[in-house]
Amino acid sequence: MPEEDIPRKKGVALPVAISWFIFAYLYFSIAEWKLLGFMDFINNVIVGRWLDFLIFSLWSVPLFALTYLMLSYGGEKSKLYGLEPVINYLPIIKKPKGHVHFKQKLTWTILTLLLYFSLTNIYLYGVDQQKVVDLFASFRAIMAGASGSLMHLGIGPIVTASIIMQLFVGAKIFNIDLTDEKDKAIYQGTQKLLVIIMIFVEAIPQVFGYLQPSNSFVAGLNSFAPGYGDFLAKFIIVIQLFFGSYIVFLMDELVSKWGIGSGISLFIAAGVSQAIFTGTVNWIPSNENMPMSITNPPSGCIPKTIYILQNSSAGQLFAGGIERILFAPPNPIIALLGTTIIFFLVAYAESTKIELPLAHERARGARGRYPIKLMYSSNIPVILTSALLANVAMWSMLFWSNPTLSKVPVLGHNPWIGEYPTPEQAQQWGIRTTTPIGGLAYYLNRVRGLSYWLLPLMNPQRYYQVFTYQTYWELVLHVIVYVTFMIGMSILFAKFWIETANMNAKAIAKQIQSSGMQIPGFRRSPAVLEKILNKYIPAVTILSGALVGTLAAFADLIGTVGNTSGTGVLLTVGIMIQFYEAMGKEQLMEMHPVIRQFFE
Repeated sequence: MPEEDIPRKKGVALPVAISWFIFAYLYFSIAEWKLLGFMDFINNVIVGRWLDFLIFSLWSVPLFALTYLMLSYGGEKSKLYGLEPVINYLPIIKKPKGHVHFKQKLTWTILTLLLYFSLTNIYLYGVDQQKVVDLFASFRAIMAGASGSLMHLGIGPIVTASIIMQLFVGAKIFNIDLTDEKDKAIYQGTQKLLVIIMIFVEAIPQVFGYLQPSNSFVAGLNSFAPGYGDFLAKFIIVIQLFFGSYIVFLMDELVSKWGIGSGISLFIAAGVSQAIFTGTVNWIPSNENMPMSITNPPSGCIPKTIYILQNSSAGQLFAGGIERILFAPPNPIIALLGTTIIFFLVAYAESTKIELPLAHERARGARGRYPIKLMYSSNIPVILTSALLANVAMWSMLFWSNPTLSKVPVLGHNPWIGEYPTPEQAQQWGIRTTTPIGGLAYYLNRVRGLSYWLLPLMNPQRYYQVFTYQTYWELVLHVIVYVTFMIGMSILFAKFWIETANMNAKAIAKQIQSSGMQIPGFRRSPAVLEKILNKYIPAVTILSGALVGTLAAFADLIGTVGNTSGTGVLLTVGIMIQFYEAMGKEQLMEMHPVIRQFFE
């Protein structure tokens, strides 16, 4: 819809402009740690610190402009329709006009995957790779991408935007009916706009603290623009992160519209599969700077086991060698068993389903079945839950140690939100500087296998190092909180996802009726179909959310090969099964074009 056709309440502009000025005043007052006078703000900030004020304006003015577009909308529909002039200009991947053949879909999928792997191996230009701190280190398998590369942010901005939109729509903050085509288009367009915002929200704090530009890069820019080298270097890194992350978003759209399955799922499965493969067969020692030995065996599960068995005496095996093979990181045998168990459990759960009989109203003898799977909500709830945990980890560390955010009142350097070790403490305790040791972030941090929790609880004296930064009961509470959170949030996101993805009883009843099918013995009516489906779908939605959350938490408690996390293994198995089923469906539609009408 053109801007001139959108009803506007122009009077909203003045309150929004005043709100922006007040926000700017409070922002710089907090930065100065004192309330600035009006003239001090004008002279010292706007005039004296014009570069800082310009940077502030570059990110704050667009946000307040979007706020104005939303609040000024005067129509009867959702306020999101006010963003339509901006949404219409966002770059998108167009849908194919006709049917895309299976071979063409497979080609696009493979090419996209190859492009993704290529981008993960292109490092950010100008970044000092020795000083890179990966805030997503514990969640890298499910966040996809690679630390220090163009894919550094991975799918984080995309999934975070999806979480926010689902929560807002689920809480009825946005009055959107996702069964209506126009409302759904506005919802998807707003989500794309939010992805762009989240890219900058996640990129800027990381660059100004954890992705430091190299000295030579800064010096080169200083010779070009004296005094502005550091700022220009960080600006260039932020732009690289933006383009890398937006390319991921476009690749996800490309796979969804022209390929097979989902791009995000494809990237997660590819990254986790790579980590599992290397974690199983990697023969390079854990510490590459030291020669291979019993204390520094190969890092892969199978080579590590063979090496220790070949080079250890019977006494050494009974003195700790067997325990090292079975439980000690990296990649113990128990992690390989845990990965295998999850593989079979997910495969079994994916194949479990209820089938409702269907018959065509006109074509006699034409019958079918509508499957309601035990894993009805798919793996989306656990993706969203893990992304939420990754954001908690990222923002808690930013507020703890970022040079700017750590000074924010209440939130900055608050041990209740998250406490992190210094580099010296991390080296002494054998953990990463990104591992939380206290606060909310600690209790929501991923549990990393039996050697982290069960063995220390059974034998605190032998595993005393685990208790150098936590008490016995803190560790117990950590496990309980983490498992409870994974299951609870997976159930919540399952319910939201079913609504936003048009998989609820009402939408499915409409889909079945439009295909000309009906349940034998019942009146052909959407209301009747909806009533029957409501006996199954809400219960299966909750059950599937609880199941995926339980499986992911269970895998984390046991441990996984390649340190991929239980969520990563769960997702990969589910994604591979769904990809196989999607390929079968595509081939079926190629052979029987009439069936295509039901799926499309």
